[in-house]
Amino acid sequence: MTDLQFSTQLAGHQTAVDHALATLRQADILPRIWRLDHTVWHESPTEISNRLGWLTSPRAMQAETADLADFTAEIHSAGITDVLLLGMGGSSLAPELFSLIFGNGGQGDGLRLGVVDTTAPETMTHLAESHDPATTLFIVATKSGGTVETLSAFKFFYNWVSAALGREQAGYHFAAITDPGSSLVTLAEQYAFRRTFLNDPNIGGRYSVLSHFGLVPAALVGVDVPRLLEAAVATSEDSDLCATVGAIMGALAQVGRDKLTFVTSPQLASLGDWAEQLIAESVGKNGMGILPVVGEPLGAPEVYGDDRLFVAITLAGDETAEPQLAALHAAGHPILRFVLPDIYAIGGQFFLWEMATAVASHLLGVQPFDQPNVEFAKIAARQMVKAYHDTGRIPEGESQPYSRAALDAFVAEAKAGDYIALQAYLPPTADAMAKFRALQAELRDQTKLAVTFGFGPRFLHSTGQLHKGDAGNGHFVQFTYTSADDVPIPDQAGSDASSMSFGVLILTQALGDGQALRDAGRRVIRFHD
Repeated sequence: MTDLQFSTQLAGHQTAVDHALATLRQADILPRIWRLDHTVWHESPTEISNRLGWLTSPRAMQAETADLADFTAEIHSAGITDVLLLGMGGSSLAPELFSLIFGNGGQGDGLRLGVVDTTAPETMTHLAESHDPATTLFIVATKSGGTVETLSAFKFFYNWVSAALGREQAGYHFAAITDPGSSLVTLAEQYAFRRTFLNDPNIGGRYSVLSHFGLVPAALVGVDVPRLLEAAVATSEDSDLCATVGAIMGALAQVGRDKLTFVTSPQLASLGDWAEQLIAESVGKNGMGILPVVGEPLGAPEVYGDDRLFVAITLAGDETAEPQLAALHAAGHPILRFVLPDIYAIGGQFFLWEMATAVASHLLGVQPFDQPNVEFAKIAARQMVKAYHDTGRIPEGESQPYSRAALDAFVAEAKAGDYIALQAYLPPTADAMAKFRALQAELRDQTKLAVTFGFGPRFLHSTGQLHKGDAGNGHFVQFTYTSADDVPIPDQAGSDASSMSFGVLILTQALGDGQALRDAGRRVIRFHD
């Protein structure tokens, strides 16, 4: 098998990178990371010493592959054809990646897998109408056991399965992935889930791709898990590569090249979505940040500012982007290039980006394993929900009907080095995705700024930390709606009582994050239809 090909075109930044690498060597950073030395990032071990299990998870999970194969065989024998994974952030992005990259079965006989990481009521209705409860397995995945979106989806789908099959059979259509001792463990026992997978509690969500959170779904869609882990283990032994990528990320961010722009082969597009959460949530805090830009169509060199670092990750034989990458290089933009010999080399990419992010965080002086600003949006959303329960109405907040003129006036105030974040609290349909990707490219060409896009509340568990924790140079455009086909959220699984709906939840999440952004001094505009 041909090895991974890695090359750099640093466009005048080699000296800064060499200095960063020398700093890493002098401080013995890579060996200290492997020794689980929390002082690499902070003098306090809090949320560091108990977050380093990702270093050994590729090897540790090699001992679990037989169990994963047995579970997959059991599910096939039960006549299951579809899996719906209920999760957010690190619990959902890796499963989605495996489903999209390996299709409906990397081995030719895998299950269809979809991810439920929205609170849009129309999506819940569509999924219920398009799946057969008798042939669907639901995986409830949450490290803490308390993720509101995940538990809301569980209660909805549990009632749906119970109505169709009876409560005695419903539990067999559910499995859980969580940490030992979480409230989900108790819930799974209460509702007689088919299986509960207990993950290593010393692994944070965004570093959990090579743990049960990523590999249980991977096995179900037909991924050759041992082969994937072999690639990860091999990369974990290449300290020079991991250090080099981390040094480049950190050194270039320090000189303003902090918009890490991913260019991938079409089959690898979801790798950018996974890396987006890992990097943004790890580095985006304390006034620092590296902003991943994913899904943005490649443009001509003149539509980019001097704040970009391009990362090209392509499969061997795919040279589609080469002319545009060559033009970017000629224009002075730095580029990292990875050519993967096959799709299983993504196992190595997982570990590479985890370690590189940890290294870059050291260089930038941030603690990569906490998320201090995420809770602000949750608190604000809970306040909106309380107001709804007290008054029967959702606080209106500031909004206006969408107009391109208003959007153009808003983004015109952005300056070089800023970025624009499009945030759609809407049903995540393919049509909506296509329209927002087109708008993303239009605004990039118009402003010469980095433009990102995410569906809410999904992005709250990905880039939400960076939006409120970075240097404050983001401009946030919210899109919200009032659902005409709302769906109640059961107060408890198995109960018909409901004091909340998905439509209320998604709107209060948007309002809560908007308030948290404003409280952090960010500029926000909201279009509501």
